[in-house]
Amino acid sequence: MVNVTLKADSNQGLINRNIYGHFSEHLGRCIYEGIWVGENSPIPNTEGIRNDVLTALQKLNIPVLRWPGGCFADEYHWKDGVGPLSERARMINTNWGGVEENNHFGTHEFLRLCELLGTEPYISGNVGSGTVQEMQQWVEYMTFDGESPMANWRKSNGREKPWKLTYFGVGNENWGCGGNMRAEYYADEYRRYATYVRNYSDNQIYKIACGPNEDNYHWTEVLMREAHQHMSGLSLHYYTLPTGVWQDKGEATGFNESDWFQTLKRTLHMEELIVKHSEIMDKYDPECKVGLIIDEWGTWYNVEPGTNPGFLYQQNTMRDALVAGINLNLFNKYNKRVQMANLAQIVNVLQALVLTEGEKMILTPTYHVFDMYQVHMDAERLELDFESPGYTFGEDTIPQLSLSASRDQESVIHVTACNLSHTDELEVVCQLQATDSSVASGRILHHGEIGAFNTFEQPENVTPSEWKDVALENGQLRFVLPPASVGVIAIKA
Repeated sequence: MVNVTLKADSNQGLINRNIYGHFSEHLGRCIYEGIWVGENSPIPNTEGIRNDVLTALQKLNIPVLRWPGGCFADEYHWKDGVGPLSERARMINTNWGGVEENNHFGTHEFLRLCELLGTEPYISGNVGSGTVQEMQQWVEYMTFDGESPMANWRKSNGREKPWKLTYFGVGNENWGCGGNMRAEYYADEYRRYATYVRNYSDNQIYKIACGPNEDNYHWTEVLMREAHQHMSGLSLHYYTLPTGVWQDKGEATGFNESDWFQTLKRTLHMEELIVKHSEIMDKYDPECKVGLIIDEWGTWYNVEPGTNPGFLYQQNTMRDALVAGINLNLFNKYNKRVQMANLAQIVNVLQALVLTEGEKMILTPTYHVFDMYQVHMDAERLELDFESPGYTFGEDTIPQLSLSASRDQESVIHVTACNLSHTDELEVVCQLQATDSSVASGRILHHGEIGAFNTFEQPENVTPSEWKDVALENGQLRFVLPPASVGVIAIKA
């Protein structure tokens, strides 16, 4: 049993809803087949966007969606993706599978998707192979409400009024696929490019600089020292690999207990990265004006057998549900600095929410975690005081319990909880301070097999259910977490 104190009068600041953001890249079947099927497809669609995926994503109230990449962004030339579909330039996607990209899903289509989802667009601009003028003109095309060559071109392509665009990334992974740059070189390039990402009309751009990969603290030091006054956010990328080795990342399914443990151990490394990068940012930005933007995170395994290795298609199990729950709890915990996160990726790629196969669609365990956790969006984070018991496997020990708590605008308190142990249930006794709440209910995501996943034949194999082991009496909340589970509890007056 573990004792927890929830301090309901301890406002720790708002949890930015953008922490629950997502990422869509022109990679594999994420865009084509996953989101876009075209208006002439037999699959039911709205203006070319498939309806089943649209409906599923609308339910999550996705706050922000990143596009068009990823590595693809630094080879993407936006002018190829506007105008009549039949006249758009074709290209080879050299980063992902060497397949032909017909550019049918471009700026207008992406921003229409965001309108249908009610989500904020986050666009990544091309620094690696693009020009300052190209980036400047893209922002002008999308946001200028006036007379100019780009605004007039937008109007001739069917969009009279400009779009609202808040989030713009000035390059992606410029330490790697975005140009193999040194931090010192990119810092100067960022300053140059960002100068021309202008605020047209009344549109205000939140400029995001390419930040470090994993534990490249030198990159953060240089970028913050040289350019923090020119940015609104700094990105961070970290993927969870069971093996920690890129050459053989481990399998998405059919894994053993050791793989389970090592995956969760490695995903917990995210906390160290947040803390250490934040410490560097604090030196130059003690008021936390620059947000830490974790715009690529999630699990990365070997691809499913028989699929294109460049498509990064993988299944999604209860292990991925735990990875999602743990990381979201961490992002909530560090809400002062972490202002956005974007899970990689939204459909059919890496740790996807949704998988499609022709006209069929299934929701993954990760989807259900995001559905349960959306209660934290724009809620006040509440302080939790507890010491997790250890979860030991072999010679390693990690915390068994991951928790987060918040109060929403209707004064409902929500607690999200993860039991990392694959063998032991965990009883939690939580003292509620400074609240007269008297009713508690919960939902739990759990399966008897740690490797359980949903298939097109069994789409409901892993789904949330009512959490019956939740009780609230005399200011004391008690609940029992089954092994390898993720839950959410609502506490009301």
